[in-house]
This record gives sequence, structure tokens and C-alpha cells, in this order.
Amino acid sequence: MPQHFNDLTTRPDLQSHADGTGPLRKQRPVYLDMLPPCNNACPAGENIQAWLSLVTAGKLREAWLKLVEENPMPAIHGRVCYHPCESNCNRNFVDSSVSIHAVERFLGDLAISEGWEFEPISRSTGKRILIVGAGPGGLSAAYHLRRLGHEVEIFEAGPLPGGMMHFGIPAYRLPRNILMTEIGRIEKMGIHIRLNRKVEDIVAEKERGKFDAVFIAIGAGIGKKTDIPARDASQILDAVSFIRDVELGRAPKIGRRVAVYGGGNTAMDAARIAKRLGAEEALIVYRRDREHMPAHDFEADEALSEGVKIHWLRTIKDIDQQSFTVEVMRIENGKPVPTGELETLEADSLILALGQDTDTGFLKKAPGMALKEDGTVLVGPNMMTSCEGIFAGGDVVPGERSVTIAVGHGKKAARFIHAFLQNATYHKPEKNPIVGFERLHVWYRTEAPVQAQPHLALEAAVKNFTEIVGGLSEKEARNEAGRCFSCGNCFECDGCFGACPEDAVIKLGPGQRYLFNYDLCTGCAVCYEQCPCHAIEMTPEII
Repeated sequence: MPQHFNDLTTRPDLQSHADGTGPLRKQRPVYLDMLPPCNNACPAGENIQAWLSLVTAGKLREAWLKLVEENPMPAIHGRVCYHPCESNCNRNFVDSSVSIHAVERFLGDLAISEGWEFEPISRSTGKRILIVGAGPGGLSAAYHLRRLGHEVEIFEAGPLPGGMMHFGIPAYRLPRNILMTEIGRIEKMGIHIRLNRKVEDIVAEKERGKFDAVFIAIGAGIGKKTDIPARDASQILDAVSFIRDVELGRAPKIGRRVAVYGGGNTAMDAARIAKRLGAEEALIVYRRDREHMPAHDFEADEALSEGVKIHWLRTIKDIDQQSFTVEVMRIENGKPVPTGELETLEADSLILALGQDTDTGFLKKAPGMALKEDGTVLVGPNMMTSCEGIFAGGDVVPGERSVTIAVGHGKKAARFIHAFLQNATYHKPEKNPIVGFERLHVWYRTEAPVQAQPHLALEAAVKNFTEIVGGLSEKEARNEAGRCFSCGNCFECDGCFGACPEDAVIKLGPGQRYLFNYDLCTGCAVCYEQCPCHAIEMTPEII
């Protein structure tokens, strides 16, 4: 008779997969947070995706608080920032970018109308910091240093705070009540701004005021010059001084026809201001073509729409009272080359908009202070100059210049200064990988065109300095924020939760996202395929 042996194999539990029964899994899904390209491109380091998500949910005060963790002036930036975040927005590959600046402006304006203030500062480190310059970089540094518990004083050489935001950006782009309200909110934190206080010796000021550290944040407020043979130099102005004088109520007489020499954003503003001062004709002379001009496209478009004329590929050779001799140029290998062909233009005055410099002569008194030939200050990776305890950022250091870049510099400098005062080292947190458009499942999206901002009628716009671009309503702002793809960050759409054939996705509740039950998960990747924003990645199973 055949022998019978007991089967040594354990009977499977057919009631549960808790013991790992089922197909052999070769990969498993994991939730992750990646870096949205808008966040990565923001010079101020804002967590754009986070506050857009809060706006979409109608949590407006929470959205503003999240925004001002990084940038204390959203109403200003929503108007004047050139929003590189939008240039990098993944939605550009589908229709058009999210109008991030318009939503930021909405939050900033809402905070002003509702009277929202920053959270009070209770702690004190006992350390004192001097900031030179009440422009965007200085105000940003002061804000972040005050939040860290330090006492801050700002010395401003001008009669009003704001720096080039006040004296370099026309009121039709940045209304002065908006500017002063956001500056005033920063002052209410206990920050002292001393106006008409020009610093002549930085080391002496540091010692006299018993400051523990200094941050230099002066703007580029000096217009560059060029040598043009002219019989009447009185008719030649520089754009920086021209815009400043207009702001201070002492606009010069410019005549009926005004020429502006230059192709940057300041040139566009100078020409548009001239029109508002009554010039019948405002023309811009620029030595390159439009493709190679430094001004942003929308700046040129707005100038042209207001009747400003632009003479591309022209350079001024000679001025004889109201007669300007210009030479026609051509572009070779990206550079302007003279052709020898001459033309004549007529203008009553010439405004030079050839770039700007910083006035750093006072820093030469500081022993060992390292400056470049153009006067900008050399700083290390920690934004400290060659003089210990003296930091610098914004326009005064080499690099690109903008309000938002200066604000970002101010925030970073505050963190480095804080570490310096504690005899510590600040280490920048590592960034997550950037999520590109190719990683998104864009079929999973809402069809929604961008929400356009209202504009003042052209005939009314050129008559005065009233703000041209209007803001969004709450409904419009929420709809616009809702266009965000939430690149690389879970927004709890329930796609993975609803699609999993094994019920291996556990929903944790609003704001808590999800978990995977790997005892049930087979690694089929359906959740990954359903995720619209690439907040799930499939990783090899480790056996």
C-alpha cells in the first residue's frame, strides 16, 4: 500500500492578503513631493504652488500668510515683478501659463483692504542690524531679520522709503498708496526707517550705532552717461533723474518732441512718462533690433500702444540743437554694426536711458572692501563682503537686477546674518528635483483659458498717472489659481484612490493625503498612470 504523508505546505489565508500572497511585485508606488518649475524660477523663493492651492480652496488669509513667509510685499510684486515663474509654468505647453502675478496681486490687495497685519514678534535676540537702503532688498532683509527676533534700523538717503520702487517705477504701474501701505506694514513690526540719512562711512556708522552686523542694499540710482557731440547740453537729461524729478513734482520742461536713447524698460517708461507730461511725440532710438532689446516684450507693446515710436537699429552720432544725426545699424552675429548711412531726427530734448550704476564711493573708506571696476561689491557665497560682519545684496552686487531679485537677496542675507550672529553656518536646504511637463498626465486637466486683467482705456491712460492694469475679483482669482497643474505635489484629487484595483490606497482625510498598503499593492502602476501631477513614482521592489 502506498504511504501517505501530511502536506507540509501552510494553507493559504484566502480571507486576506496580509501575509503577502498574490503576484510577485517587481515595483512599488511611493508618494513624493517634487519642485514645481514656477517655485524654482521665483527669485524671491516663494512657494507659489502652495499658496495657489490655498486660493483655489478659498482659504485666502491662509494663502496670504503662506505667501508672506517668503515675500512681505505681494501687492507690489503682483504689479512690478516680471514673473519668470510664468515663463517656466508647465501650462505653457497646453495653452498659457497661470497668471501667477495677477493672483499674487489679488492677495496683496485683499490684505490691504482687510487690514491684515503680520504676526507680532515676541522674541528678542538682543542683536542690532543696520541696513543701508530702504529699497526692496533692504525692506526684505529687515522683515526677515525682525521675524528672527533682531532689532533693525534702516538708513535711507532719500526723502521717502521704497528706493527705486518709488523713484524708478512710474505710478501708473505701481500706485503710491499701495507701495506705502506695504512698507508701512513692515515698519509696524518695529523696524525703524531713518529718512534723509546718507551713510558716508559704513565702518564708522557700524561702530557709532553699536550694530552687530550691516546689510548694504542701495539701489542702482545713477544713470549712465555717453559722449555725444552736442552744442546744447541743457536739452540732454538722464532717465533716472528724469523719472525721479517727475515723482518729486519737479518735472523738467521737455518740449513738444522728446527722444529717448536706449532700449531697456527704463527707456520705455521714460517715453511713456513724456507722453503723460504733454509731449506730442515721443520716440525711442535704439541701436539693436527688437529681438535683441533688453526691454520685456510687454513693456514695448504697451509703449507702442500709447503712441510711442521706436526707431530700431539707430545710434545717435551728433546733436545740433533740435536736430539729431543718427546712423543706421545692422545686426551681425548678434551685435550692431554701423552701415555709414545717416539720417536726421528732430527733437526738443533727449533722455538718456543707457543703464544704471550704484553709488558705492562711500564703501572705499572701509578697509579691505573689495569692489569691481563698475563699483559693485564683491561678496562670498554667504553674501558677506570682504569686511567681516558687513553683507551686501540687490543692485549693489554683480548680477541681474530687479525688484524680485533684490527681495530674494534680502531674505537670503537675513538667514546668513542670523547664522553669523550665532556663530553658526547657514546651509541652504536641498531642493527636490524639478518636475517637467513630460512627467505630467495632462489629459487629466480642466480646460480653462487664462483670466485677463482689465486695462484702462488708452485715451484715458495717457492723460495722467492713474494705474493702467486692474485686478481680479475673488471669483476670477480662484478660477485662475485653479488652472494650476500642482506640478509634483499631491492635491488630493482621489485619482489614485479611485483607480486602485486592490484597494491599496488609504485616504487619510482632508489635507492629509494618502498612504499605500503594500500588503495589498501588486505594483500594477494604475495609481501612477492616474496621477495628473506626478506626485507618485514607481520604484523597484527591494527583495
